[in-house]
Amino acid sequence: GYVPSERNLEDDDPVGTIPIDALYSPVKKVSYNVTPARVGHRTDYDKLSMEIVTNGSVTALDALAFAAKIVRDQMKIFINFQEDEDYEDRAGRVSDQQDFSDNLYKSVDELELSVRSANCLKNADIKYIGELVQKTEQEILMTKNFGRKSLNEIKEILSCMGLRLGTKLDNFPSRDTLDKMAMKRKDQV
Repeated sequence: GYVPSERNLEDDDPVGTIPIDALYSPVKKVSYNVTPARVGHRTDYDKLSMEIVTNGSVTALDALAFAAKIVRDQMKIFINFQEDEDYEDRAGRVSDQQDFSDNLYKSVDELELSVRSANCLKNADIKYIGELVQKTEQEILMTKNFGRKSLNEIKEILSCMGLRLGTKLDNFPSRDTLDKMAMKRKDQV
């Protein structure tokens, strides 16, 4: 938030106190750049690059998401944003008709994690990547001996695979089914 200097002066402040404006925003700097982009043979697209610097109390991604939510809320006056009632339920959820990524069926051993991270996942009884991505950051951090460094390692590896924690996977196979599928893959190799 922002407090102007006029509102920052109290009646009981000593004589000679000079009030100043107060800025409490976690966002320190934002810059953007729009450049032409090519998609296939088409060159009539634009690419938006943003740099968001925060004080660390929020992530740049969270700050951007919150700003977008504010813009959307302000635009509701002019635009009818009536959506399907289950739209929010579908956000972050893989569709029933869509095939799951092959990476979700892989063992977490294939992630090439540090020994500490791999042991933490083993202690949490997380065997497959599909099971891992369904966990939230908070659930992962509640695992014994699992710290922020291990969490960041996992998030970075999942990001490279196009995956993220906290994904809702409707109709994802059970552990028994995953084990059977893994056995079939081994037999085929």
